[in-house]
Amino acid sequence: MPRRLYDFWRSSAAYRVRIAMNLKGIEAERTYINLTKGEQKAPAFRDISPSGLMPVLEEEDGTRIFQSLAIIDYLEAHYPEPALLPADADGRARVQGLAYATAIDTHPLTNVRVLNFVENEMGAGKDGRAEWIAHWCHAGFEGLETRLNREPETSAFMHGDSPTLADICLIPQIYFARRFDLDLSPYPTLVRIDATCAALPAFHDASPSQQADAVG
Repeated sequence: MPRRLYDFWRSSAAYRVRIAMNLKGIEAERTYINLTKGEQKAPAFRDISPSGLMPVLEEEDGTRIFQSLAIIDYLEAHYPEPALLPADADGRARVQGLAYATAIDTHPLTNVRVLNFVENEMGAGKDGRAEWIAHWCHAGFEGLETRLNREPETSAFMHGDSPTLADICLIPQIYFARRFDLDLSPYPTLVRIDATCAALPAFHDASPSQQADAVG
């Protein structure tokens, strides 16, 4: 069986994996799971991903890897070039810290299932949903912008002059913020890095608008 990625064009987590795979030149067939239509709840997909979460990478031998950061770590181990983490311990820790600030501290709070719960079950409505998104995105971006401006390792990318896991995690969150018309002018360094990444085919081709299942 071919390698397969269970994907959705607007999923930030799947977007990360697409970028990593493109940077490493890794091909996979796609099965698209439409989160807006609830296809992640269907028994057929729950049999593949018991949590109903995406993405899932399915290897030729049937092995399944779950969670975007675990998938990227798996790819890094099996396809080490180009490296997405620095070889030195200090650099590796810095890149992971920057990446996790987005992928662990910010993104889960703006995941669609959390937003739906805030809007509907908690009764916050659409205005409360928008306020929640703005609060947590700005909180995450403020911390990253401050760090990047203070730390000399910041260069063309978040760490040095080639893309790393930190950039892979940042770019989908920037895309998400723009979807909701958040003001990014307070974060010129993040905006500059986003533009640098967008000029690379690996990032451009992974962007939501370039996906076969993209709509609107």
